[in-house]
Amino acid sequence: MDRQDLLDAAGRWWEDQAKPAFVPGESYVPVTGKVVDADDLRHLIDASLDMWLTEGRFADGFRKRLAERFGVKYASLTCSGSASNLVAVSALTSPSLGERRLAPGSEVITVAAGFPTTVAPIVQNGCVPVFVDVDLATANITPDRVEAALTDKTRAIVVAHTLGNPFDAAALADIAERHNLFLVEDCCDAFGATLNGKGVGTFGTLATLSFYPAHHITTGEGGAVFSNRKAYERLVNSFRDWGRDCWCPPGRDNTCGRRFDWSFDGLPPGYDHKYVYSHLGYNVKMTDMQAAIGLSQLDKLDGFVARRRENFRFLRDGMIALGLDRFFVLPEAIPGAEPSWFGFLLTVRDDVSLDRGVLVRRLEERRIGTRLLFGGNLTCQPAFRGVDYRKVGDLTNTDTIMRRSFWLGVWPGLTERHLSYVLDTLKGIVTEELR
Repeated sequence: MDRQDLLDAAGRWWEDQAKPAFVPGESYVPVTGKVVDADDLRHLIDASLDMWLTEGRFADGFRKRLAERFGVKYASLTCSGSASNLVAVSALTSPSLGERRLAPGSEVITVAAGFPTTVAPIVQNGCVPVFVDVDLATANITPDRVEAALTDKTRAIVVAHTLGNPFDAAALADIAERHNLFLVEDCCDAFGATLNGKGVGTFGTLATLSFYPAHHITTGEGGAVFSNRKAYERLVNSFRDWGRDCWCPPGRDNTCGRRFDWSFDGLPPGYDHKYVYSHLGYNVKMTDMQAAIGLSQLDKLDGFVARRRENFRFLRDGMIALGLDRFFVLPEAIPGAEPSWFGFLLTVRDDVSLDRGVLVRRLEERRIGTRLLFGGNLTCQPAFRGVDYRKVGDLTNTDTIMRRSFWLGVWPGLTERHLSYVLDTLKGIVTEELR
């Protein structure tokens, strides 16, 4: 059997696998999941047969196509979205950026209503997170809150597009430009979202993605960092690749033509450039097998995003038709935004005597998956005890989200049968609880 025959046989095997039918009340309705097919399997096996293992031909192809699809010049592949956030923030600490760099004690504006590894790199690099509140309907940062948080110590804004719903990145980019700040857009939940026709992640200095199975496309584990300037790409790659000064790709040497001719203070003249380290970095690269799946998944991104939007509209229309909007704050987008929804956020209204904890337990009992909005208020999490941070205001909406919000799935593996069951079940639970 030659290579192509093997790949074709693997594809046929996958297509022949029985897909279990959905049985309401018996089958579980996952809040997130991956949608993979025979082509993804063929790509994975094709890369495995090369036995290259680290970044190779599939990573080259994925990186180039990913940057083009995202709308930027450069993409650097990593082992996770969290690693992407880490190297993105770390890159901005480089001494090569001069006085503008993030230095220990620099303030970075962000939100506490989110995922911890958006904020953790700020702390891990010795900077001070400055937490501002979010809008309740969008669960996002707002420009006025950013303006109110600025001080002479502010050096950056690092924030995520919550659940695929864009924040006003154009306004934040304007603030960043006027005050000479870095803007890092965490797009891990938002691949394909746009603002005024422009893709999220293209407004700031750097942007990040995650390819964890819950996200818009998957490589299993995996992520990426995006930029439009070669200087930033080199910094990202340096921190990603052990902190090295050399920019040669894996398996290639001396692309600068000066491998043994560089001179660095403290090192012998002509010290091998492959072993010169200009930063305290990490090793958080992607494998070629992961990249192969990503390359295949990228072909399906538009369909995945469209299905997420359809599922979101089905849930929203259904909740309004059932009168559930009387009990919950439903998610909204800002003008000009076209979200690429990651989940459907529900917040129990203040004047409604529903207990969020009871609701999610009752939904799970009826085989419907739910999630909270990640860490709720991160300043209340055990990991942030003893962390040096600053709050601007009382984080009232953040606390409301921590206590009264949860979200339901809209991922492409869910059908109208799943969502109809979710709607009917939620309506039934609310009716029972308020009786």
